[in-house]
Amino acid sequence: MELIKKIKQAEAEAQKIIENAKAQAAKQAENDRDKQRQILEQAEQERKKTIDSAVAKAQTQGLAEAEKLKSEAEKKRHQLRDKAKEKVPAAVKKVVDYLKE
Repeated sequence: MELIKKIKQAEAEAQKIIENAKAQAAKQAENDRDKQRQILEQAEQERKKTIDSAVAKAQTQGLAEAEKLKSEAEKKRHQLRDKAKEKVPAAVKKVVDYLKE
C-alpha cells in the first residue's frame, strides 16, 4: 500500500513538473515573440529613418542642382544678349540702308 502511495505521489510530482515545464515553455515562447516584435518595430523605425534621411538628402541635392541649372541658364541668356547687342547696330544699319534705297 505504501508503495502505491509513493508511486501515485511520484506520478503527481511528475505531472506537476511537466505542467511547470509547459508553462515555462509557453512563457518563454511569449517572451521570444515579444522580443521578435520589438526587433521588427525597431527595424521598421530604422527603415523609415533611413528613407526620410535619403529623401531629405535627395531634396537638398535636387534644390542645389536646380539652382545650379538656373544660374547656368541665366549666364547663357546674358551671353546671348551680349552677342545680340553686338550685332544690333550692324543689322539696324543694313535695314536703314535697305529702306533708303
